[in-house]
Amino acid sequence: MKVLDISNIDISNFLPHRDPMLMVTSVLEIDDDSLSTQFHISEDCVFLKDGKLSETGLIENAAQAASGVVGQSFFEKDDLEGKGNKLVGYISAIKKVEIFELPKVGETIVTKAKLLSRFDTGAVTMCSLQTETFLAKKLIVSSTMNFLIHEV
Repeated sequence: MKVLDISNIDISNFLPHRDPMLMVTSVLEIDDDSLSTQFHISEDCVFLKDGKLSETGLIENAAQAASGVVGQSFFEKDDLEGKGNKLVGYISAIKKVEIFELPKVGETIVTKAKLLSRFDTGAVTMCSLQTETFLAKKLIVSSTMNFLIHEV
């Protein structure tokens, strides 16, 4: 399993989300079946509630991180600008979410996603992914979600 050098990748080139809905600041590691992302919680985040990232924001962060695991396979390995494809992804099911703590403004969370299963129909990819979100080294969110992803 080869880990790619992603130090200069602008994640916004690969996700359809834009501010204020972009919930991933950077990709830390990525390989064929997993990835790790970082998100810095700023004061202008739309998912804040009482100075903390809301449950909805944590789920959206996990979903955006998870979509990168399968989404990367639609791009050529040397396409570091995300110009080779346009994708649309949908959460088809949230199978499990456990939230243990809400992080505060100014903190940075790390979300790790792992591919559990994948089925390609030709037109649509159906997949299931597990995510874990950490504040420092403390687990604050665990989830399992299903996605539908297709090219547009």
